[in-house]
Amino acid sequence: MHLCSCTPLMIQRYRSRISGPLLDRIDIHIEVPAVKFRDLVDRGEGENSGAIAARVARSREVQKERFRGTRVHCNAQMSARMIRKFCEPDAAGNRMLEMVTDRLGLSARSYTRILKVARTIADLELVEQIKETHISEAIQYRSLDRKTG
Repeated sequence: MHLCSCTPLMIQRYRSRISGPLLDRIDIHIEVPAVKFRDLVDRGEGENSGAIAARVARSREVQKERFRGTRVHCNAQMSARMIRKFCEPDAAGNRMLEMVTDRLGLSARSYTRILKVARTIADLELVEQIKETHISEAIQYRSLDRKTG
């Protein structure tokens, strides 16, 4: 295994080569650290892939019903009007979005990506109302939006 010896400034320079408008078009961007051998062989109780697949299938059915009669098939394809209709977070979620948008200086496109991902997270839980926890998780999937340096 090779450990990165790059300084934070070197990493920031490399990441700045990817334009903001391009990053805005990517729904989810996260760092995935290397997994330790011990974690790979751990036989701990985790959610099995069958249960995960069933949860995803239920979520897709929710979306299919939501967009019945339209050309939209999933949350990622929602128009601005649909986002306003289907992605209204609770009060705490709105406060969090306001704070994070101001603090990180998110673009309008990043803001809508967060809402779409939060809608999907809520759908996976079979919850109609987007809550602060859904917004928080969606924000975590936007790691490259965070200002560094």
